[in-house]
Amino acid sequence: MQRTLLRTVLRRKKALLKAFLALGLVVITGVITAPRAVTVFSAAKRKLPIYCVETDKPQVAISFDAAWGADDTELLIGILEEKNVKATFFLCGYWVNKYQTEVKALYAAGHDIGNHGDTHAHGAQLDLAQNQREIQGVHDKIKELLGIEMDLFRPPFGEYNNVVLEAAESLGYYTIQWDIDSLDWKNYGVEHEVNQVLNHKHLGNGSIILFHNDADHTPAALPQIIDGLRQKGFEIVPISELIIREAFYMDHEGRQKPNR
Repeated sequence: MQRTLLRTVLRRKKALLKAFLALGLVVITGVITAPRAVTVFSAAKRKLPIYCVETDKPQVAISFDAAWGADDTELLIGILEEKNVKATFFLCGYWVNKYQTEVKALYAAGHDIGNHGDTHAHGAQLDLAQNQREIQGVHDKIKELLGIEMDLFRPPFGEYNNVVLEAAESLGYYTIQWDIDSLDWKNYGVEHEVNQVLNHKHLGNGSIILFHNDADHTPAALPQIIDGLRQKGFEIVPISELIIREAFYMDHEGRQKPNR
């Protein structure tokens, strides 16, 4: 009787041991195979816009975003003409609707006309088709008004993701950011704006500088900034002349580089 009971207990222990071993094998297998699943379903590689350009030429570009007022536009055109500088102006669709005279004046003065989205929407919150409509909306307005095809796009708020960049690319656009922010939109004053640009740690060959056409202190700061850039040996060119249009790649910092 005792021997029979002992054999029964041993059989139960063996059964429990097998069950624990089987469970452990499942857990271990899951741990080992999990990274493979992550790799298979990993996110798509992050795309980058053009923040600056790698070039041996001592060239930089000045750009303006036009999304709100237009009171200083004529003044800025005059300053740029006096300094013999061609800049790049990124225009919103509703700005184009409201300030057609200023749009024509910018183009007549020889400046780049760029696309800043139709309604200044948050592109990262939109799908591909919505982003395409935002870009195409301004494109059509400028084509009707000036008869030109734009190919430079700056996302509103500087906000982007892969969908925004894919939408721009699908419509033949180069997406442009900046590596020097003048911070003119913060209205810190002329001296701060001049210092912010001329002593910026990223200022160098191929830099793209951001201004706004309606900032309070930019008309007073701009002549000093232009003179300071030239004193540092830089030639100021529009973005259309700075960027590389074929055979290039983007490094991890958003620097556009030529294929070697």
